[in-house]
Amino acid sequence: MPLLHKIAGVVIVCAVILGLTLPGERRARENAPAAERAGNSSGTADAASAAKASGTPGPGESASPSASASPTGPIPAAVPAAAAAKANELGQVPVLMYHRIVKKPEMALDRSTKELYDELTRLAKGGYCPITAGEFASGRFNVPAGKHPVVLTFDDSTPGHFALDASGRPQPDTAVAIIQQVAQENPGFRATATFFLNKELFGLEGSPVTVALKWLTQNGFELGNHTMSHPNLAGLSEKKVRDEIGGMEDRIFHLTGAHTATLAYPFGSVPRKEKWAQKDGARYAFQGIFLAGWRPSPSPFAEEFDRWNIDRVRSEGKIKENDCTKYCSTAWLEYLDKNPDERYTSDGDPNTVTFPKTAEDRLDGAYRARARTY
Repeated sequence: MPLLHKIAGVVIVCAVILGLTLPGERRARENAPAAERAGNSSGTADAASAAKASGTPGPGESASPSASASPTGPIPAAVPAAAAAKANELGQVPVLMYHRIVKKPEMALDRSTKELYDELTRLAKGGYCPITAGEFASGRFNVPAGKHPVVLTFDDSTPGHFALDASGRPQPDTAVAIIQQVAQENPGFRATATFFLNKELFGLEGSPVTVALKWLTQNGFELGNHTMSHPNLAGLSEKKVRDEIGGMEDRIFHLTGAHTATLAYPFGSVPRKEKWAQKDGARYAFQGIFLAGWRPSPSPFAEEFDRWNIDRVRSEGKIKENDCTKYCSTAWLEYLDKNPDERYTSDGDPNTVTFPKTAEDRLDGAYRARARTY
């Protein structure tokens, strides 16, 4: 069993017990009852969060919620189609966190190929539409009316995530191949995910690394930063934090010619100063940073959304370990199915933010010019 994954499992278990997966004031909510934790988190939305529109801004590019000043009058009425779809673009979004994908799980964070296939099929049948981590963090995505965004994230760039066979197609039983299979079987389910990379890139070396990374970006998948050696950033100096993140960013840029838009903290551990991870001159400048949390994320258009501390949900069944009976993916997806009014449902228009009138107090004021209610 690789030492890195032993450490990862131990640290995440401890994080659940001690509330270390979330910084500062966010720790308290991890001990809340399931119904309360399914509600809104605390925090302040960044006024520079991106406008809701198609496309993703480049690294370091600032995205503006609206070119015009936010109005102060009544919010306009939603179009009938949005109301008929019961749109709620201030609802919660599951950001699912995967680690190793293997035929037979050996460690706590592993998911089997069948478990991944079954969970993705469940999402597809349940009306979910995958978007990338960068699109979600920036608020720039387009999901059909009545559908629900979901973010699929894979940490550690392990061999089970991706490889190409001799004919240049995704190796069967890898995460990418399974995602594509589910997309083919369920029209409308977008074949995309974000892979948060460490220096061991899918177990590949030499030119196959470049080929693999370029294949992913050219075929609708996204690359993210997960540091060079997967350390606990909370215990490192500013220089070491920046070297870990910047070193990985340098490598990705060298191999692909492009920067990443998002970072995922190893173990969900936040540096002593968050700004060390957010930007380092022209070396890296993220649109958002993801935790290793235990609840869905608030909508990027909600006031409580914090793009520097985006919650994720561990993919797992309703097992006792780590309180997965309440806080892992199976339990949360069941909760959102039973409480659809708390889930993000799209209005189908990337230029508006539609929600029930009762949710108006949750809107980030930066998006008021785009708001519609019913």
